[in-house]
Amino acid sequence: MSLVSCPCHRGPYETCCRPLHHGLSVAESAEALMRSRYSAYALGLSQYVLSTWHASTRPAQLDLRADLEQGKWLGLQVLKHVAQGDTATVEFVARYKPKTAAASRLHERSRFVKEGGRWWYVDGDLFD
Repeated sequence: MSLVSCPCHRGPYETCCRPLHHGLSVAESAEALMRSRYSAYALGLSQYVLSTWHASTRPAQLDLRADLEQGKWLGLQVLKHVAQGDTATVEFVARYKPKTAAASRLHERSRFVKEGGRWWYVDGDLFD
């Protein structure tokens, strides 16, 4: 059995983000949740992304298939993770390559909150 690398680049998918994506475990930190959400974007797992989004800011629906049809996610770099009690921020850069354009970067500082023993994505600020 060959081990497929996780899109978040922290190890084999089977032991990295897959258990989170399949509800077999919960993210132990805001950074782990952010990495699993990035991997879900890269794999087109819309339902997982919605299920980890805080109810106060969650969109009614999300369809990541169009992103995958138009290009692919290339990589993730976590720049900073700061946790203070039940809140945290994670600053990261994700790279995306559309099929018909040059690759681009998404640089964001995301906010997370821990409620009911689980981390939730709240929102984020984009950098230029």
